[in-house]
Amino acid sequence: PSSSASWRLSGRVSKAAKYNFGAFSRMRIALIVSEYHAFITDGLEAGARAALAEAGCDDDVEMFLTPGAFELAQAAQRVAETRRFAAIVCLGCLIRGETPHFDYIARASADGMMRTAQETGVPVAFGLLTTNTVDEAVARSIPGPANKGREAAMAAVAMARLYRRLAGDAGAEWDES
Repeated sequence: PSSSASWRLSGRVSKAAKYNFGAFSRMRIALIVSEYHAFITDGLEAGARAALAEAGCDDDVEMFLTPGAFELAQAAQRVAETRRFAAIVCLGCLIRGETPHFDYIARASADGMMRTAQETGVPVAFGLLTTNTVDEAVARSIPGPANKGREAAMAAVAMARLYRRLAGDAGAEWDES
């Protein structure tokens, strides 16, 4: 399990199998979901919960709501500071409008989530859609493997597992089969 081959994604093994998502024991995950554009974020949340259920984390998920995307990073910082969660999944939706507001919110949210992960040592997955149209947002939030909430949850679990492995947790080895 310590070979460099375990770190490559070859495409021959599904992501779920590569990360051996079913092998976790008691990994608590925080879901932080923006209420703005709930018709989109509800789908992202459903996708994230489906992925977390596959990972065996569905009983250990706590959800926190924020009014909008700008507040996701603020909430992530406070949640990470509690040290109660192995990873955080931030979910939201920005749809470009006619003003630069979209750019400011997207940049602040992305920078804030990354800063939170770096400063706290808790993985923060970026599940914030930044789309040009409502149709693009809908396409990324419908059920299925392309759901970006699902992808963010899978990334959070993978990063939490990596952090555990780096900390010497023997139960966090990758499955190379």
